[in-house]
Amino acid sequence: MNVAVLITGGKDSALALYRALKRGYRVRYLISMFPEREDSWMFHYPNIHMTEFFAEAAEIPLVKGRTAGIKEEEIEDLKNLLARLNIEGVVSGAVASQYQKTRIDNVCRQLGLKSITPLWDEKPEKLLNELIELGFEAIIVGVYALGFSQEWLGRKIDEETVHELLRLHEKFGISPVGEGGEYESLVLDAPYFKKKIQILETETVWKGDQGYLLVKKAKLVQK
Repeated sequence: MNVAVLITGGKDSALALYRALKRGYRVRYLISMFPEREDSWMFHYPNIHMTEFFAEAAEIPLVKGRTAGIKEEEIEDLKNLLARLNIEGVVSGAVASQYQKTRIDNVCRQLGLKSITPLWDEKPEKLLNELIELGFEAIIVGVYALGFSQEWLGRKIDEETVHELLRLHEKFGISPVGEGGEYESLVLDAPYFKKKIQILETETVWKGDQGYLLVKKAKLVQK
């Protein structure tokens, strides 16, 4: 089956792509939506430009879409983009967000496409540990919930980080995988990458008790 994979550059969509490839889907395109506003309901924002490096590292064509990021309208923008592609299914990295999954399911149904959610309803701890075991390299680039501090920005997702995320889940009720927007991640290396991403320059943007690490310069290097 020919499919497109929705990617943000973060860990969930990266793992969904991995599983899609393992299951034998023919990934023809990576899809990345570029919202014009920071508070997009559906699509990640600060480092969305890094999907260009992601796609190049994976050697899969990237199709970029533009959206104003306005609730409900942005999903129509995605629908219009998908309608132009010669595919049979769409893969997304939804884990527990009914908001995301329902809207993507609806778009796929309207277009006659299969909605594929390889990570859906799986335990967050299992997904995080799988990322580490498979050799994904991911860092935290945005924190937006109680319990996080500026020191989390740039932190590698490893066993110690997973332990801390589970502790924050118990204390503050955050999703350990950040499904509620509590944090955002950026994948620098993956099993299917031909090269890996090296960050050269960043800028920390911090407002009150939340913020993000903006990647200003990066390059691909040999693994």
